[in-house]
Amino acid sequence: MHVSPNPSLTRSALPGILHATLAGSKHGLQGLSVWTQILEAGSATPPHRHDCEEVVLCSGGRGELRIGERSLPFGADSTVTIPRNALHQIVNVGVEPLRIVAIFSRSPVEAFFPDGQRIDLPWAS
Repeated sequence: MHVSPNPSLTRSALPGILHATLAGSKHGLQGLSVWTQILEAGSATPPHRHDCEEVVLCSGGRGELRIGERSLPFGADSTVTIPRNALHQIVNVGVEPLRIVAIFSRSPVEAFFPDGQRIDLPWAS
């Protein structure tokens, strides 16, 4: 059991994305990871998939979930659910920062490009 202050968001190697891991394997978790991120206007995650389920809570901004051939808009006070292994991308389609918290059913989180190549995440998960 841990109680710790939330870390500051730091600019990641992924363009336009600020990130902090709130809880994960470094906290002794195996079945849960929690991240907070800000995607700057016009930025996006790369198309990717995870070997676990993901829930994204949006607290500000306007985003779009691109999953398969679908584009699903979302904004503040929205919850996005992403099934295990679903190829997806989160895009900031607004002019203000997109503020999200992502919760994963695994720790550490692994991410893969569409071709199956593992993504070396630039943060602890």
